[in-house]
Amino acid sequence: MDIHEYTIVTEHAGDRLDKTLSALNQDWSRTQIQSLMKSGLVLVNGNAVKTNYKGVEGDLVTVEIPEPEELNIQAEEMDLEIFYEDSDVLVVNKPKGMVVHPAPGHLTGTLVNGLMAHCKDLSGINGVLRPGIVHRIDKDTSGLLMVAKNDLAHESLVTQLVEKTVTRRYKALVHGNISHDQGTVDAPIGRDKQERQSMTVTRENSRDAVTHFKVLERFKDFTFIECQLETGRTHQIRVHMKYIGYPLAGDPKYGPRKTLSIGGQALHAGILGFVHPRSGEYMEFEAPLPGYFSQLLTQIDK
Repeated sequence: MDIHEYTIVTEHAGDRLDKTLSALNQDWSRTQIQSLMKSGLVLVNGNAVKTNYKGVEGDLVTVEIPEPEELNIQAEEMDLEIFYEDSDVLVVNKPKGMVVHPAPGHLTGTLVNGLMAHCKDLSGINGVLRPGIVHRIDKDTSGLLMVAKNDLAHESLVTQLVEKTVTRRYKALVHGNISHDQGTVDAPIGRDKQERQSMTVTRENSRDAVTHFKVLERFKDFTFIECQLETGRTHQIRVHMKYIGYPLAGDPKYGPRKTLSIGGQALHAGILGFVHPRSGEYMEFEAPLPGYFSQLLTQIDK
């Protein structure tokens, strides 16, 4: 049983508890919280509450997350592009269109399925659905991911992510012509109230998010840029570039209605750097643009 505790602060007093909890932990949906409340797994000051309960300042909220069901995640032989591997860590180049880890109802064809066939020693910290996964990138984003092969490595890599010392640089193609050569977007990101599956820039129930970008090449209607993440929020680059008026080409969620038909956003996690958990050595890897992306840059008008 995974137990989380929160104290209701002034900012959230008077709000529905399911809304507050889903904002405080963006891995939880309001539907999931309501289900936990109905099961008596959300306690306020030690007592179960109804799903429409509104928080009071000072309330001590305890959320019990049951152990995940033992799902039968099958190892699947895949032609993975491994950039580096030792007994502690593995760096893999994920192709566009591949989901990182399984979820109920979608248990095959993911990167985790392939990793399980490639190596038997993955960190178990993230549970049965996400063994070894320290961070992730979206299904239609390609690029480099670091994977932990034991708990020591997992904890070290997560700490580096939290302390913002991991190097993560992405290549992206965006709509519009960015006139300045570089910039920084410092704007908090949270869930969109109108569309719960989307993120947006908002001051309400959000977390700090910082993206640095620089222009690599300008085209007639597009700009090719490199983005460096200081934080790692869900859909961060996609949300931030939309926010400043330059949404990613091909993005079905945050892009304009008329965009490039390329099967998802033109975004590639090309450079990844971190300190090795055991040796203390800084390591950096670079994956070239995937073929579709390189070809795209030759086809659009200058």
